[in-house]
Amino acid sequence: MRSFFRIAASLALVLALPSSIRAADALRVLFIGNSLTAYNDLPAIVEALAKAGGQPALDWKSVLLPGTSLEDQWRDGQARKAIGQGPWDYVVLQQGPSALDESRRSLLDYVARFAKEIRAAGARPAIYMVWPSSSRTSDFDDVSQSYRMAARQVDGLLFPVGEAWRAAWKRDSKLALYSKDGLHPTPAGSYLAALVMYGRLYGKSPVGLPGTLSLAEGGAIDVPEPQARLLQESAEEANRKFGNP
Repeated sequence: MRSFFRIAASLALVLALPSSIRAADALRVLFIGNSLTAYNDLPAIVEALAKAGGQPALDWKSVLLPGTSLEDQWRDGQARKAIGQGPWDYVVLQQGPSALDESRRSLLDYVARFAKEIRAAGARPAIYMVWPSSSRTSDFDDVSQSYRMAARQVDGLLFPVGEAWRAAWKRDSKLALYSKDGLHPTPAGSYLAALVMYGRLYGKSPVGLPGTLSLAEGGAIDVPEPQARLLQESAEEANRKFGNP
């Protein structure tokens, strides 16, 4: 059942590939978003963490359109079609930082629209809180508030990734979580996001998971052990403090 959209270097969308047969007890998750989810194969990192942690397999599919908001995803139609092709346990919703009033209103509006279809399909919405660009770090509070509001209004599962980034920088202000473009995550940034998602999806602490992971469809994550531990503790802190929106 699992399939995914690979994002090439140009961040162009390519076709989903067929997958192996899903295990009966797998956790079924659909990811809807843009390149902030696609970078570094974030869903595949969560999948690898689940395997390393001895949890039920993560069976996932993604609809990732570069540079899009949830409104764009709604109008495009592919995401809504994928919701109906479940069954899913969770459907993850993600757009850009959404710190400004207009983008916050759009986030709240389209999370609510998607949530109705997600609930009708028997799944629960999950909200992936991202982060502002490196040139607008003063927006962190507003980004966090926007995503917490969105999760609260639909009783969604919140992934407080932006708060985990801040928790990590409190431990080491020199951590490289932004890539060179000042918005997309480095592999460490995506690893941290995946730790947050692992903790919330499985209800388990991410502390003690490996920093070196082989991804199912190729590629790897290699975070040095001391840094991996710091990121794991940061993810656990963010989930504890902000997991209930």
